[in-house]
Amino acid sequence: MSTMTETSSTDTRRMTVPVGAAPARTRRRVSVGGVVRMVGLAIWLIITLFPLYWIALTSFKSPGTINTYPIEYWPSDPSLDNYISLFEKSSFGVFLMNSALVALTAGAVATLIALLSAYVVARFEFRGKGAVLIAFLLTQMIPAFIALGPLYSMMSDLGLVDTRPGLILVYIAICIPFSTVMLRGFFENVPDALEEAAMIDGCSRLGALFRVLVPVMTPGIIAAFIFNFVNCWNELFLSVVLINTDANRTVPSALNGFISTFNIDWGSMSAAAVLTILPTMVMFALASRWIVAGLTSGAVKE
Repeated sequence: MSTMTETSSTDTRRMTVPVGAAPARTRRRVSVGGVVRMVGLAIWLIITLFPLYWIALTSFKSPGTINTYPIEYWPSDPSLDNYISLFEKSSFGVFLMNSALVALTAGAVATLIALLSAYVVARFEFRGKGAVLIAFLLTQMIPAFIALGPLYSMMSDLGLVDTRPGLILVYIAICIPFSTVMLRGFFENVPDALEEAAMIDGCSRLGALFRVLVPVMTPGIIAAFIFNFVNCWNELFLSVVLINTDANRTVPSALNGFISTFNIDWGSMSAAAVLTILPTMVMFALASRWIVAGLTSGAVKE
């Protein structure tokens, strides 16, 4: 009898509990270390974003209010005069087109060459393979100005000084080592069975590379191209040395031209900096998913 009573009471308790009731939420404890970490990250974010904010703010100030005191942290009378004068007083549109042409061409060609070289390094064993990889890594540690003399002499003998093709060739040579090391990790993360199955089905080695491996490695290839594009877009030192005329000048060297001996045109320079930053920001925003996927897919070798 007692057993039946206990059973009926248990059934009654089960029936009284709602079927779709969600489990009680546990409160997350806020630790002192977590608060300190969040405050530190917030301060670091403000320090990082404030220069960008100040450049954008200066670009929208009228030329007569840029150096006024007290400092305005928000323009009382926003103006587009700096952007208008930027295109009226200089050939900034030509500079943008030159930078886009040079960065896109050099980034695409360097990524393609690095794709082939990374495939060879990842899939084949040959004498001197370790030395080649070390040489690729060493090129990232040597400053560009060390080789400036021989580089300028060679480009002068070839007649490529003050030409966009010459600057593109230099950027390609600079981007290939980094892209090769980067894409090598992606190749090593792709199983050999995919390539072997494609070759069994009749594909050549190049066919298996471009029909099977390249679609699998699309995130990594996009990540490598974007890094190459950004490096070429932002490069200043070589563009200043190798380019002399405004017809071939790129945006970074044009920004350097706003600094004269006795004056700095802060308004036009800030407007040019905003227009220079926007393409890279848009590219990273649109391709962030592929960049993250590419970086994480080549991080661990299975």
